[in-house]
Amino acid sequence: MDLLIEWVTQIIIFLLVASVVDLLIPETSLKKYINFTVGLILILIFLKPVFYLFDMDIKHAIEQSMTEVESQQNEMGETENLIKTQKKEIQASQHAYILEEMAVQLKELANDTLREEYHREITHIDFQISNTHDITYENLEENLDKLDVTLREAEPPEGSVDAVEDVVIMDEPSKNEAAVDVEGIKRLLEDLWKVDKDKISITGEGGSA
Repeated sequence: MDLLIEWVTQIIIFLLVASVVDLLIPETSLKKYINFTVGLILILIFLKPVFYLFDMDIKHAIEQSMTEVESQQNEMGETENLIKTQKKEIQASQHAYILEEMAVQLKELANDTLREEYHREITHIDFQISNTHDITYENLEENLDKLDVTLREAEPPEGSVDAVEDVVIMDEPSKNEAAVDVEGIKRLLEDLWKVDKDKISITGEGGSA
């Protein structure tokens, strides 16, 4: 209502001013240009409510557009973060799978010889690698920091029967019976795996080799 009253007041005041100006201007060729200009101004005043409504729509549209842009940017940022997280998870899964397959290959490569020469077999291999990108068996040595190998006493082949030896009763078990040639095993694994033996750590199930 206030806007309507203001608009009507402006029209009345402008008509009064235009009338006074028309009376004061002498009858010359310049007067028709002045009257034309006054007419245009009057038309603009009459159309002011339309301009006002149009201006309000523009502001609303701009505000709405800015809100949508910000919302889309936030959604894009969240999507990018989600994609990065999923990419890291996929890469981690791939690296874990590659290392697991590599551990299987190393076990298969070494266990037969370990059973034959040391009556031991590998149960677990833990890789300590600083750079896991594009890790392969061929570049294992250059990317490997440490290789933890867990051994246990090899089980006899399925279906085989161990020969019964004479039972000897001793007061104390010989300490040498449990001794394992750790350095010999490291040298063997170095030859089989082409990995520096200084990077290989040998432990037995229960914590001792």
